[in-house]
Amino acid sequence: MADIKKLNMTAFYLIHLIVIIFAILAVYPIFWLIVNSFKTTQEYMLASKLAFPTRWFYQNYIIAWRDANFTVLTLNSVFYTSVTVISIIFLSFMTGFAFSKLPTRITPVLHGSFIIGILITLQCIMVPLFLLIRAVSLYNSRLGVLIPYIGIGLPMAVYLATEYIKSIPDEVVESARIDGAKYLSIFARIILPMAAPVATTVAILTTTGTWNEFMIINVLVSSDRYKSLPYGIQSFSGSLATDYGKQFAALVIGMTPMVIFYLVFRKQITRGVSAGAVKG
Repeated sequence: MADIKKLNMTAFYLIHLIVIIFAILAVYPIFWLIVNSFKTTQEYMLASKLAFPTRWFYQNYIIAWRDANFTVLTLNSVFYTSVTVISIIFLSFMTGFAFSKLPTRITPVLHGSFIIGILITLQCIMVPLFLLIRAVSLYNSRLGVLIPYIGIGLPMAVYLATEYIKSIPDEVVESARIDGAKYLSIFARIILPMAAPVATTVAILTTTGTWNEFMIINVLVSSDRYKSLPYGIQSFSGSLATDYGKQFAALVIGMTPMVIFYLVFRKQITRGVSAGAVKG
C-alpha cells in the first residue's frame, strides 16, 4: 500500500513538472518579446538577445503606433472581426438547422460542398478570389474583405453546427411545431440557446482567425484606410532592413487584444471548447 502511494505521489509530481515545463515554454517567448520591445534596434543587434535593456526605450510604442497608424488599423480589425463572427454564427447555425432538422434531396450535396470547403487551402483560391473581387468591383473595399472572411470561415462553422444540432432530439422540434411555432421561432428560441456551447467554439475560432489574418487583407486591399493590424505590424519589416524595436512593440500591440480577450472570457472559452466538442 505504501509503495502504491509513493508511486502515485511520484506520478503526481512528474505530471506537474511536465506541466510547468510546458507553461514556461509557452510563456517565455511572450516575455522575451515584451522585454525586447523596449530595446532600440541598435541595442538589440549589438547586445545579447536575452539580456534586459540597458535603457528602457518606451518610445518604441509611441512611434510604432503613430507611424503604422494603429488607431485606424485597430478600428478596422475590430470591425472586420465583429462583423465576421456575428455573420458566421448566424449563417452557419441557420444552415446547420436546415441540414440537420429540415433535410431535402439536395441536402447531402449542399452539405458535401461545405465539407469540401474545409479541405481547400487559402493559397489555392487566392488568385481566383482576387480576380473575382476585381470583376465585381469590390477590390479595395471593406465589403470585398468581409465576403471572403465570412465565406472562408463558413465551412468549418457549418460542419460543427450541423453535427451538434443533429444531437438535439427531433422531438424538440416536432413538439414546438405541434404547438404552432414557426421554424424561425424554433431556431431563435430553442436551437440557438441549446447550441450555445458550440457557438462559443465557433466564435473563438473565428475571432482568432480573423484578427490575425494577413494574406487576404494584403491582397484584396491597397489603401491603408481599409487594412488591419497585421499589415501595420508587417510594415516595420522590409526586404533590406528591419526596425526590430518598433516591430516588437507593434507585435505586443497586436497581441494585447487577444490576451485581454482570453483573460476576460477564459471561463467561457474553456467551457465552450470542452462542451462544444462534436457529439455522436
